[in-house]
Parts: sequence; C-alpha cells; structure tokens
Amino acid sequence: MSVQYVMKLRLVRGMQGRQLVWAACIAASFLIFLGLHFQGEISRLDDARIKLEITLAKLQGEDPGRRNSRTPSEYIQGDAGYVTEVDDLVVIYNRVPKTGSTSFAGVAYDLCIKNKFNVLHINITKNFHVMSLADQMRFANNVTNWHAKKPAFYHGHFAYIEFSRFAISARPIYINVIRDPIERLISYYYFLRNGDNYRPYLKRRRSGNKETFDECVSKDGSDCDPENLWIQIPFFCGHAAECWIPGSRWALEMAKLNLVQQYLVVGVTEELGDFVAVLEAALPRMFTGATDLFNSGKKGHLRKTTNKIPPLPETISNLQRSDVWKLEQEFYDFAKEHFHAVKRRTFDIKKGYMMEKIQQFSYEKIRPR
Repeated sequence: MSVQYVMKLRLVRGMQGRQLVWAACIAASFLIFLGLHFQGEISRLDDARIKLEITLAKLQGEDPGRRNSRTPSEYIQGDAGYVTEVDDLVVIYNRVPKTGSTSFAGVAYDLCIKNKFNVLHINITKNFHVMSLADQMRFANNVTNWHAKKPAFYHGHFAYIEFSRFAISARPIYINVIRDPIERLISYYYFLRNGDNYRPYLKRRRSGNKETFDECVSKDGSDCDPENLWIQIPFFCGHAAECWIPGSRWALEMAKLNLVQQYLVVGVTEELGDFVAVLEAALPRMFTGATDLFNSGKKGHLRKTTNKIPPLPETISNLQRSDVWKLEQEFYDFAKEHFHAVKRRTFDIKKGYMMEKIQQFSYEKIRPR
C-alpha cells in the first residue's frame, strides 16, 4: 500500500469523523431545542391551568363587574367550557294573596323565554292554601324530578312546604313578598266586591255588595273580622295545624324562623321594585333584565283593586286592638327589617340610585397548582 493511498484514506476517515461529530452536535442541539420547547409548553399550559382555576373561582363567586353584561345562557355554559349545575335551579314563590304577587309573576312570565326557564302556576282545588300530605309528597317529587321543566319558577297561593320531610335532597329556593296586614285586608275586602283592572269584567264573590270597609268594621262583619288578617304568618309557618290557629305565638316564631332560614329573600309590597332588583343581583340566571322590565312601567303596577276606599282612623284603631293584628304586624315589621338589611348588604345608594356592591370576597392560595 503506497504512502499516498494511506494519506488519502486517513483524510477520508478524518472527514467522516468530523461529519459524525457535526451530526452528533446537530442532534444534540435539536434534542435541547425540543426539550426547551416542551418545557415552555408545559409552563404555558400550567399558566393556563392556573388561569382556568381563577376563572372557575370567579364563576362560582360571580364577578359583579360582568354580571349585568352576562347573558343567562352563560350561566349554563361558563367561561372555558365550565358547565354549572344551574339547570337544576327551582324557585318557588308561594305567593300571599293581595301582596302584588300578580305583578311580580308577570315579570317572570315576560322573562322566561329570553332567560330560558319555565314558569308553572300551581292551582289548588277550591283555592285551599294547604295540601294533603299525599299531595305534598307528589308535589315535592314532581318539582325534584321533572327535569324537562328545569330551570323552573313555580308560583301559587299555598303555604310553605318543607321538602326535607320527604327525604328529598334537592331543595328549591323559596322567595316571597308580604304587605302591611291592614292594607292587605282592605285590598282583599274591596277585591271581593269590585274586582280589579286585571280582569275587570269578572264578577267576584261579593259583587254588588256596596258596604264599605268602615261600615263592615263598625258592624263587626265577617269579611272584616280581624281573624282574616291571619294569612301571612301561616303562609310562612307551613302546613302544621298550629300554623292556622289565629293568634298562635308558636306559629309566629316558626314563620320568622322559616323566613330567615328557608327563604332566599322576602320583599315587601311597598318596595316591590327593590325586591326585583335584589333578585336580579342574587339570581341572575333567572332574573337578568327584571329591574329594567319592572321600572319600564309595563309590569310595575299590573293589578289594582277597583274602588278601594281608604279607611277612617277609628277603623284602623279598632283593628289594631286585635291580638291577631299585633302578631301579624310583628311579623311584617320583622320581615321588613330583614329585607332592609339584605338591601344594605347588596347595594350602595348613590345619588338616589341603587348600585350593586363590588364583590367582597376572592379566592387565593389555590392548591395544588
């Protein structure tokens, strides 16, 4: 083998060695690049996960700054694809007669298509305000399992029903409105005689009776008997027999307890617009747009009793001597004070307008990352 051939062979082998080194370097660089790329992607995904956790937290404790701009459907399909259980929402409005309940129910009917929920009226035979035990069980089961009609807003003139008695885990949200007891009785008295502007041509039970409320009280008539004041307490007390005994102190205390523990919010007729505003803030899934609708005047005063004559001072004094009135008035004052506390914690009053308060809590120290 010649020296020249050996030199060429070494040169070729040297070039091949350098090519292998370069190839190894390129491969190593590529692997390093891939490693850095994947590390960056992992970091980006981790950041995205943290942002998602924050988003979920905000969805659970809804950001008030976005609440008024959020559409009801967004409460079903939240940000980042988060699906809530809001479609199981059931609200029960066991409306007390002559408290403005038709006006408020009209708001729900006007919103149900836009906000994608169902409204169902509960009609009890012969206008009874209580159900049999069997009917209570049926109603509780229907409300819980009638998924085709969820989210649902049920309303009707019936007493509070405690769902936990029937071993049902899903509990509805109760709301209601009450009214000054004497004002409510006077309104009902004239309603039985003159009807209202909602269905003016419908004849009522006392149609044609021209006796005024003052004349009725002076004669100790049955339609103005102070025991007829006993309606708001039993509606909140429930179906227990004691609830329907006029003047029962036990029924009053049970009604107070249920109002605080079992009802999301209870408004008063004299501040019905504020009640609507509180509901829109607390239950935007169902009541988004309710305040604007109510304030537009279309639903704010839907139903008015016809020819209602204001009573004389002595008529009021006569009724106020009744023990039944004293308990009903105590309940009304209690409910009104509680509602005012709810409003103060929900809104700031600025230049005569109610502005929803900024969220007072936040989520932090979320682990694991």
